[in-house]
Amino acid sequence: MSYRVEIIVPAGLEELARAEAQRIVGLRLEPPRESGVIEATMRGPLPALFELRCAISVFLVRSFTIPRPRALLGDEHFRAVLALIETVRHLHPAGTFQTLFLSAAGADSSVLRRFKHELSVRLGLAIGDEDGDLVLRLRPSRERNGWDLLARLTPRPLATRPWRVCNREGALNGPVAHAMALLSKPRPNDRILNIGCGSGTLLIERLLIGPAAQAIGCDTDPEALTCAYRNLAAARLSHAVELYDWDARQLPLPPASFNVVLADLPFGHLVGSHADNLTLYPALLREAARVTRPGGCAVLISHEVRLMERTLTDLPVWRKEQCLRVDLGGLYPRIFALRRIDSA
Repeated sequence: MSYRVEIIVPAGLEELARAEAQRIVGLRLEPPRESGVIEATMRGPLPALFELRCAISVFLVRSFTIPRPRALLGDEHFRAVLALIETVRHLHPAGTFQTLFLSAAGADSSVLRRFKHELSVRLGLAIGDEDGDLVLRLRPSRERNGWDLLARLTPRPLATRPWRVCNREGALNGPVAHAMALLSKPRPNDRILNIGCGSGTLLIERLLIGPAAQAIGCDTDPEALTCAYRNLAAARLSHAVELYDWDARQLPLPPASFNVVLADLPFGHLVGSHADNLTLYPALLREAARVTRPGGCAVLISHEVRLMERTLTDLPVWRKEQCLRVDLGGLYPRIFALRRIDSA
């Protein structure tokens, strides 16, 4: 049996997400036509899609050739809606879904209130006001001949990592961190330094891809380090990481001791300030260059795009290989993939 699916990814990371999705047996990708969305047909088991780590969510799609949503309340179409939902519910243990949420223009209209009520009664689910375990989306069909109903395949977005037991304001989301780890071209002999490691997201996403010879995270905030310890333990990676209370501007490390540097640099919004970043960024990038071997890489994300560009111009020891603009829901930082070149 085949299924239409839509994979929602951070806009700007479609190329990496498509490369990941192409490795799933039975998944055929459609040509791209909208940023942040990968349309596909799945002819294999749907749970294989749960392993997508660049994805925010995955939805099952069913199109209805109807003029208005009111027609979904008719017996034939309503049974098709229930069948779509049961396909999703059967992927999980009984009792996984407790609440229902419908995202649609006019969701508070009398027709859609009735639609939600009928679904709630038939499925035995409470109606959520702002979110739910079973998330449905209703939209006009892109073919302009009816309406599409989409059902999220999982009770929580794939971006909500199970290992994240401790969260911090401004923490990097899982799909973006995973993409950054992929851009470092992971190898088992990597020696990784995560400066300003925060709650440990970059370290965890990198080590879930594969092992490394060494992985160190440092941060000057003791609460951040405590949070990182908790998340690493939940991910069962405590044994693989060393955490230190180090200032990344002056690291107690010998030159050329790492080949991979990862960092979520302060954006100057929730974390840090632009005034502080004016001196922080040059110091961090100089110190990162000192401890990175020639030929090594740094993958950094920052919203301070102009400051990063100026700093890199002043530090020609870093060669910019890639720069990806990412949509983080109103913020548009860049991921910089840098190569440490031999200054000699």
